[in-house]
Amino acid sequence: MKGLNDKVAIVAGAAPGNIGGAAALRLAAEGMKVVVADYNQAAAGALADEIRSSGGTALPVAFDITDEGSVKHLIDVTTATYHRVDGLFNVAADLSPRAFGSDTDVTDVSVDVWRHTLDVNLTGYFYMIRHTLAIMISQGGGSIINTMSSSVWMGETNHVAYQSSKSGLIGLTRHTASLGGKHGVRTNLLSPGVILTKAALSATTEEWRAEILKGVRSPRLGFPEDIAGVVAFLFSDDALYINGQSLLVDGGANFT
Repeated sequence: MKGLNDKVAIVAGAAPGNIGGAAALRLAAEGMKVVVADYNQAAAGALADEIRSSGGTALPVAFDITDEGSVKHLIDVTTATYHRVDGLFNVAADLSPRAFGSDTDVTDVSVDVWRHTLDVNLTGYFYMIRHTLAIMISQGGGSIINTMSSSVWMGETNHVAYQSSKSGLIGLTRHTASLGGKHGVRTNLLSPGVILTKAALSATTEEWRAEILKGVRSPRLGFPEDIAGVVAFLFSDDALYINGQSLLVDGGANFT
């Protein structure tokens, strides 16, 4: 894609087998220098090694998206190494049993799960943008992508904290698009549908996946690489006139 070679991208939430990991691999294949950022240091290192073994450029950085100081350190390391930030893909999420697995409904969810989920999915993205936007404005442009979820549009009866935190990204994205747009900084929102990440494959059955597929207009469910291709497009010069938009990438699911 046009305009990606030698540009610098941060993937905040990148580990092998997930959407962020697939995006990091795709961006590196397109010639970008990729900062592989994840809470799991070993996972970030393994993915960076995979990129470098394929001839790409990658820098692994362990960070905690809920800690503003840790986020600032990530941005500082990036600019100290590469002197710019051209793309930011916010895709971090805590899908662990203690967080997503304990995220019930509004009458039952614990306040701790509620607060933690908002800290990761909304406040954490706020921190990332807060410490990246000025850099992009000063260098004359850039592209920011936030990750929502098609579950927001479905209105599920559980995962209230997850849906609420992801809904908040609509306002954050539109605000950032307006603030940075005149300076050449585009901010958009991706809403993946059911994506068969490594974790999703291990947590679901073939029967469940077949049932979900009945509500999708495409012949299969999504893979992380499907999202990675859209990320590369939105970072590229082919998408210079796309700003402040919400893109459903769900195979045409008819329940959204």
